[in-house]
Amino acid sequence: MHNPGVIRKYGGSCSPVTRIAEAPNSMNGYVNRRQGSKGERLTTGELAAFGTAACWTVTVMAFEAAGKRIGSLPVNILRLLLGLLFLTAWITVTGGRPLPTDASLHAWLWMGLSGLVGFVLGDLCLFRAFVLIGGRVTMIIYSLVPPMSALLGWLLLGEILPPGVWLAMAVTFAGVCMVILVKADGAMALAHPAKGLLLALAGSLGQALGLVISKHGMGSLGMFPATQIRILAATAAFLVIIPLMRKTGRVRAAVMNRKAMGIVLLGSFFGPFLGVSLSLAAIRGMEIGVAATIMSMVPVFILLPEVLFQKKRIRPLEVAGAFIAVGGIALLTL
Repeated sequence: MHNPGVIRKYGGSCSPVTRIAEAPNSMNGYVNRRQGSKGERLTTGELAAFGTAACWTVTVMAFEAAGKRIGSLPVNILRLLLGLLFLTAWITVTGGRPLPTDASLHAWLWMGLSGLVGFVLGDLCLFRAFVLIGGRVTMIIYSLVPPMSALLGWLLLGEILPPGVWLAMAVTFAGVCMVILVKADGAMALAHPAKGLLLALAGSLGQALGLVISKHGMGSLGMFPATQIRILAATAAFLVIIPLMRKTGRVRAAVMNRKAMGIVLLGSFFGPFLGVSLSLAAIRGMEIGVAATIMSMVPVFILLPEVLFQKKRIRPLEVAGAFIAVGGIALLTL
C-alpha cells in the first residue's frame, strides 16, 4: 500500500511514481511525515540526504588529494573495488546474500544502467574536474544536479514539483553562481578554467540521469544490494576501458603508492559505500529534485574543512553565496 499523502503533496499520481510508491517499504521515509511546523523531526529521506552530503564532503576532499597523486582514472576504479568490498562485507555480516542474486531482472538492468551512467560516464568527468578545478568548485557545479534531476524526473517519471520547491532550488542556484562567477572589467566572468567547468557540468548531468534511472529501477530492492549492482556494472565497464586506454600500468603503480591508497580507502568508505547507499535511501524517501538539492550542498559543507585543514583562502562573496545556498535548503525542509 502506498502513502497517498506523498502523491497528493506533489500534485499527481502518474503511474511510474505510483508504482514506485506502492513498492513494499519503498516510502518508509514518509511514514512519519511531519505534522506540524515547529519542533518537527526530519524525515528519513531528509536525514539520508544530509548524511549523504556529509559523506561526500569527506569523499571529495580525499579523492581530490588522491587524484593529484595518482591520477583520476586509477582513483575511479580503485574506489569502486574498495566500495564493493565494503558493501559485500557489510551485507554478508548482516545476514544478507553476498551478491544480489535474488534481485529481479528489471532491477539488474536498470540499476546496472544507472551505474554505467553515474559511476562511469558521470564520475569520469567529475574526477577529472577535481584535478583541474578542485573539489569544492567541482561540487559547486554539481549543485546543478537538482534542476537537472527535477526536469528529468518530470520528463521520465511524471513527477510534479510544487512552486515552492522550484523557488528553493532557484535560491540555492543563485548562491552557487555567486561562488563560481567573478566581476572582471565591469562584467561577469568565470572564475575558473572553462574545461574544468564543462567536465563538472557533464559529470553533473550523468549523476542526475543516474539518480532518475536508480529511482525507476530500485522498486523494493534494498539500498545496499542496489548500490552493489551499480558498482558491479561500473567495475565491469572500467575493466574494459582501462586496458583499451592502455592505463593498466598506471593503475598498478597507483596500488603501490601506500599514502595514496590510504586516502582512496578513506574516500571509498564514505563515497561508494556509505554515501551512495544513503543517496539511494534519500531518493527513495523523497522527490528526486529535493533529495538532489540537499545532497548537492557539499560546496557549503566543504568550506570550513578547506579553511581549517587545507588553509585555503575563500572570498567573502563565496561565503555569502554559501549562506544563500543554505537558505535555499532551509526553504525545502522548514
